[in-house]
Amino acid sequence: MNARMEVPSFTLRRQIADIGKELSQTMETVLETGQFVLGPAVRQFEEQIAQYTHSRYAVGVGNGSDALYLALRALNIGPGDEVLTTPFTFFATVGSILRTGAKPVFTDIQVDTFNMDPEQIRTRITPRTRAVLPVHLFGLMADIETIRRNAKLFIIEDAAQAIGADLRGTMAGSAGDLAAFSFFPTKNLGALGDGGMVTAQAEELAESLRALRAHGSRKKYYHEVLGINSRLDALQAAVLSIKLAYLPVWTAKRQRLAKRYDDGLSALGLDDVRTPVVPPGFTHVFHQYTIRSGRRDQLQSYLKNRGVGSTVYYPLSVHLQPVLQDLGYRKGAFPVSERAQEEVLSLPMFPELSDQEVDYVIGAIGEFYGRRAG
Repeated sequence: MNARMEVPSFTLRRQIADIGKELSQTMETVLETGQFVLGPAVRQFEEQIAQYTHSRYAVGVGNGSDALYLALRALNIGPGDEVLTTPFTFFATVGSILRTGAKPVFTDIQVDTFNMDPEQIRTRITPRTRAVLPVHLFGLMADIETIRRNAKLFIIEDAAQAIGADLRGTMAGSAGDLAAFSFFPTKNLGALGDGGMVTAQAEELAESLRALRAHGSRKKYYHEVLGINSRLDALQAAVLSIKLAYLPVWTAKRQRLAKRYDDGLSALGLDDVRTPVVPPGFTHVFHQYTIRSGRRDQLQSYLKNRGVGSTVYYPLSVHLQPVLQDLGYRKGAFPVSERAQEEVLSLPMFPELSDQEVDYVIGAIGEFYGRRAG
């Protein structure tokens, strides 16, 4: 094993070192305008995201959680309705459904992709089901094509981790009726704070979203529906516009690093380690590079001792969260998701990660299993 290295699971310091001056300049430009909430910078970024995702419309909001909630509200989903989703996701996916008063109904995930199993959807649909909310987890799109065939319902994509991903040429953000994006700093396209976006394919939905993000107002001081205050601010929009120009290069770097992980881990010949699967026709943008290991906790501890950061996304499936006990789900309800929560481990992944750092991580994993890399 080579000399010890410190490899963070994620850091923004290197990105800021590369483009910090450019970001500072664009923020100074916004400061000179004196317009900090919505305004030209936000409209420009909305147009850029709509074009990038091949969507007709894009509406900037305060954060990714609000993006999900407002997408549901734009479809008039509320008390008495049911929304199908996955139990293996960040809590905001389900929290957004509950905020509307609707009921989340779970369907288990696929073993290989961690995404919603589209073949199980039919058995979960009831007369109350209004929409499907699939999550494009870790940067890989859910199988929207099969979901749409199996459920003639509204589809809201949780694309928080998947900007730039596609399925046979259909971009994340344009595959469903609506899609929610997060620009939390750790995302592939991250702000210097919070931010979110909803993409829409219908004009009436976009108009509804614009009202809902501004207290339900289309005309100042006249309120048609009960909305919230969730507006993307101009400073974040300007920063994101700059970063969006770099996103294709950053995505290509993530994909190249993932290939290096794939090749290096495959060469170790480890039966206990399963690397990410990318089905034919899918493009993965590797928000996370997530492996599976039957000795996950011991492996993570070993990596930490060797200076390697790693993260477990997610240690407890949503249906088992204490706050959701009233939904009536118990352990064993979704065995694939529950097995994943015991095995997943996300290795260091960000565009500025070096080949040497990836090789060090691979070597540390090999050392844990008593194998020598390369």
